[in-house]
Amino acid sequence: MPGESSGRKAVQAVITGTVQGVWFRAWTVEQASARGLDGWVRNRRDGSVEAVFAGDAALVDDMIKICHRGPSAANVAQVAVTPAADMPAAGFRKLPTA
Repeated sequence: MPGESSGRKAVQAVITGTVQGVWFRAWTVEQASARGLDGWVRNRRDGSVEAVFAGDAALVDDMIKICHRGPSAANVAQVAVTPAADMPAAGFRKLPTA
């Protein structure tokens, strides 16, 4: 199944609401790194934030759960989660807007 291999889980999340200009990407890097997750986060031109999280399934699920809240200035409307097509490279980073 895409998004899962050798005990690891990888998901793509698209977060909508007031999620740009509120420190969401930096907060995501901080939170994902603290959980030892691999992946990336970036703003999208439609105003949403997109991320890929990979790692231990429970830690990925926890990351998705806190994305529903986000940093204090965010107002999250929705977090849409789908299996990621591929496992990301090691580490967690912020990517340019796409």
